[in-house]
Amino acid sequence: MIDVKAFKKCLLEAESTPTEKLVQKYLNQGTFAEVILNEGLIGALELVGQDWKVKKLWVPDVLLAAQNIHKGIDVLRPIILEDDIPCKGVFLIGTVQGDIHDIGKNIVVTLMEAHGFRVIDLGVNVPTGTFADAVAMHKPDIVGVSALLTTTMVEMKNVIAIVRKSGLAQGPKVIVGGAPVTQKFADEIGADGYGEDAISGVEIAFKLLGDRK
Repeated sequence: MIDVKAFKKCLLEAESTPTEKLVQKYLNQGTFAEVILNEGLIGALELVGQDWKVKKLWVPDVLLAAQNIHKGIDVLRPIILEDDIPCKGVFLIGTVQGDIHDIGKNIVVTLMEAHGFRVIDLGVNVPTGTFADAVAMHKPDIVGVSALLTTTMVEMKNVIAIVRKSGLAQGPKVIVGGAPVTQKFADEIGADGYGEDAISGVEIAFKLLGDRK
């Protein structure tokens, strides 16, 4: 039985060691890596996200939890790869050209990896052409486009337009997000989904993949 509250407490510690030790403890007890990942690490992060949404926790807490869950996943990764757990999909993400903010993007990257996606992170200040090249190379199921400035969010429309021209038989779905982005704006520029925050972005990703089945 996974103690998700214990995992949540570890994720909010200043150092990653408690998370790593708790993961290893469950492994030593014979708990499957996928169970530790889904019920322990992801379950705890979802609790953190719930507290963040109701203002019980703040952005630094979420960042800390994201860093610690990444360390926990590092412990599990060799076992998960050995067990050949199916990949949920390919997720490509980047912050648009002219924007160097990456906090939200990095949280999304960690969450998507934790949920079983293979993530291609293009980084920040990504030219529209680079998105196009990466889509052609990696053939992602979903493209995440991030912006934190009202002056750069307009570039999202250009990214979506060029992704739509990828020529893939089944083009990737596009999710947009970032502080100034709204559902209304996402609809106006033709995005397939809008993530109000990192956690909802993951939920939208799974919904979009479900719609394609």
